[in-house]
Amino acid sequence: MGVQKRTRKFAQVKRIIGQRDARLKKNQDKGELEGKKKAQGPEVIREIPQVSSSLFFQYNTALVPPYSVLVDTNFLSHTVQKNLELLPTMMDCLYAKCTPVITSCVMAELEKLGPRYRIALRIARDERWERLACDHKGVYADDCIVDRVMQHKVYIVATNDRDLKRRVRKIPGVPIMSVARGKYAIERLPDAPEK
Repeated sequence: MGVQKRTRKFAQVKRIIGQRDARLKKNQDKGELEGKKKAQGPEVIREIPQVSSSLFFQYNTALVPPYSVLVDTNFLSHTVQKNLELLPTMMDCLYAKCTPVITSCVMAELEKLGPRYRIALRIARDERWERLACDHKGVYADDCIVDRVMQHKVYIVATNDRDLKRRVRKIPGVPIMSVARGKYAIERLPDAPEK
């Protein structure tokens, strides 16, 4: 029989318990605290957001003619692309008097977009529309519109932006107007005329 070869073991070190080992006293205490927190369940929410008094389930009683329509940047650009007039087409859609409302964020966004959107900017600068001054930092119009609609549910939001539509749909009682096939379409307005 042959002699068994012995391999030398290099760098053999005495084994040490790691800092996060469960057998250590401090780690056992932490584990007990976490177990108690899980047993208690989720924290109790003590503040419920105030629901608007103008809402009757999903029906918004504050929306009455003359309607205030918050206009977004791309709604104006789609209006220009489809050669539509802003106010008459809105009135044809709603069968009521309405006032387009343009925030200073939307104006700033249109000015940033440059010469391609000069016609939309000229439409937005019209004296007939109502102007709203924004008091927040930044000029991101989508956040501005969503915040304004959350605070006061007296607006119809006019936009063609998918993300903004998705955000507005989560807010109950706020209708959305958009440009569709050469005219304006309205959704979520209960007493809107059927076409």
